[in-house]
Amino acid sequence: MITIILPIYNEEKYIENCILSLLKQDYPLEDMEWIFVDGKSTDKTKCIIENYMLKKPNLIRMYDNPNKTVSYAMNIGINVSKGKYIIRLDSHAEYAQNYISKCVFYLDNTNALNVGGLAETKGKNFVGNVISLMLSSKFGVGNSHFRTNAKSGYVDTVPFGAFSRSVFEKYGNYDERLTRNQDNELNYRIRKYGGRIYLADDIKFIYFCRDSIKEIINMAVMNGKWTMLTNKLCPGVMGIRHFIPFIFVVSLIIMPILIMILPSLIWVYLIELSLYLLLDLIFSFIATNKISELLLLIYLFPTFHIFYGLGSLVGLFKKNI
Repeated sequence: MITIILPIYNEEKYIENCILSLLKQDYPLEDMEWIFVDGKSTDKTKCIIENYMLKKPNLIRMYDNPNKTVSYAMNIGINVSKGKYIIRLDSHAEYAQNYISKCVFYLDNTNALNVGGLAETKGKNFVGNVISLMLSSKFGVGNSHFRTNAKSGYVDTVPFGAFSRSVFEKYGNYDERLTRNQDNELNYRIRKYGGRIYLADDIKFIYFCRDSIKEIINMAVMNGKWTMLTNKLCPGVMGIRHFIPFIFVVSLIIMPILIMILPSLIWVYLIELSLYLLLDLIFSFIATNKISELLLLIYLFPTFHIFYGLGSLVGLFKKNI
């Protein structure tokens, strides 16, 4: 038995295609259970799922998550699950036909305690498509292996994750203090006690990113904020790449002040800005040859990085979680 757990909240634009991709899996449906955990959706998400529950009553169950966050949703799902393996999925995605069977294969044939695959990031409109280019670039997201088409191997984290039930019995469930980065924290805990995380490049899914500049700015701010909050609650969980935007933004704020004291530092400041702009241009040209996409991408890279860094500043000085 395989347990699939999907935390959901207002997913009416994505949930049906996600379900359809799961119905096409080559792993037997009779050997799976799907557990949807809803964080008080206010759109048609629950109605769509309920329609499929009528068609597949032995396959699909749905639970309420009054606390709304993913950590609570996952723990609700884990506590009612029956599967030997537990696979966390996201409703913003569509999964290759062999996604589940490949996860099971690598859990059975490696010594990894968590297995995941590669995300092909897409948008649903022009802005979303350009955002997907940014989120698939090493300049945009650093060494986030699953986003940048890495090769198979052992890594620090994977998206979502496929686990043996024994992982939760041995290491505990998700940390309910964390609104974000709960996957990073769990993977850190696994690695800390000698477990390994495996990224398989033949496990594939399509992930649909934010489709507006406002949404990606909000995502950047929240990610930056929770980088710092997670680091306070669970020191050592976040990798160096998560702090680079914070360092960049701090330098943009502090350097002009230092220049007033020591004017010669203006050259250091200008070199930093020039190098960033050069990298922005290089990686934008690498990502696309369409002028309209290129111009927006040149704008999106610094926008994402700066708002991520500002979010980190907020998280640094926030006293209450």
